[in-house]
Amino acid sequence: MIMTQRFSIASIPADGVGREVVAAGRRVLETVAEQSNGEIAFDFTEFPWGSDYYARHGVMMDPHGLEALKDFDAIYFGAVGWENVPDHVSLWGLRLNITQNFDQWANIRPVKFLPGVTSPLRKADDTELDWIVVRENSEGEYAGLGGRNLAGRGPGNEMALQTSLFTEKGCERIMRFAFDLARTRTVKKVSSVTKSNAQQYGMVLWDEVFTRVAADYPDVATESVLVDAMSAKFILKPEDLSVVVASNLNADILSDLGSALSGSLGLAASANLNPERRFPSMFEPVHGSAPDIAGQGISNPIGAIASAALMLDHFGLDDEARRVEAAIESATASGQLTRDIGGTADTSSVTDAIVAALLPRLATV
Repeated sequence: MIMTQRFSIASIPADGVGREVVAAGRRVLETVAEQSNGEIAFDFTEFPWGSDYYARHGVMMDPHGLEALKDFDAIYFGAVGWENVPDHVSLWGLRLNITQNFDQWANIRPVKFLPGVTSPLRKADDTELDWIVVRENSEGEYAGLGGRNLAGRGPGNEMALQTSLFTEKGCERIMRFAFDLARTRTVKKVSSVTKSNAQQYGMVLWDEVFTRVAADYPDVATESVLVDAMSAKFILKPEDLSVVVASNLNADILSDLGSALSGSLGLAASANLNPERRFPSMFEPVHGSAPDIAGQGISNPIGAIASAALMLDHFGLDDEARRVEAAIESATASGQLTRDIGGTADTSSVTDAIVAALLPRLATV
């Protein structure tokens, strides 16, 4: 008798191309399930939250939404943002509302260079490049602390405070996560990103915690690099990178740089993890809602599909995750490229190619 592993997934396509790419990722996951001989099943529940929901209700998600989400095994997210909602309202009202309240403190963003995709980085033509940005996802510069005051003084006199928060606990747990991840990789190295020469409190604490944690991992090489120097290193010496750990803002910027170097933000996957599994983790492509192409069926689904592969890893389905990644590589190598990476393929045809590459691999198991 076959015992089915059944996973419940909350689907939140949200805005713009998020709807198109989440649909593509769901199709790939459903293909994985169909080819598992009944061993795997995914139960999707879709939630209509986003900017359209805001237009009708004045909020980005149901006030009881977190309660509705908390018992799912994972959340599959699209993209957030539209012209009818200020960006800070849409982000804090939906995505950050979930990541903060579910303590999804570890954000991982792999930087992968796919066959058939031309990188603006010439070194990528003849050098094997592959690194992961580990982002502290709960505090730092995005802690949401601060405020605006003194507007009563009149135009030009208002003040705003945006306070970064660094705690020993927050720094230590993301650094241990990065070191544990580095131990699973061929190159066992962690690069810490700092700016302690100018930010003498929060980032000095970050540096001190990194030094202390590194002592527990003598088998892992380390370096501490200022964020501006690391930006240059991404371009000039990316072959020296394996795991890069950084604060919320620094990792956000650096991971987008890494994605651009790989060819497009449309390729970039991410996972917002609650490693203790007290809450569901959330998986999403790095790109935005892309209003300029939304609804045209030409968005790049690879970032969302690669995020689905990260979800499979989270479920312990490592073989299935590797097969999805191999299917993505097969599709790009065969020339199935969307416009953002120099091709003419649309969302559907790229997804078709990934599914076609996936089926034979799964059928031989």
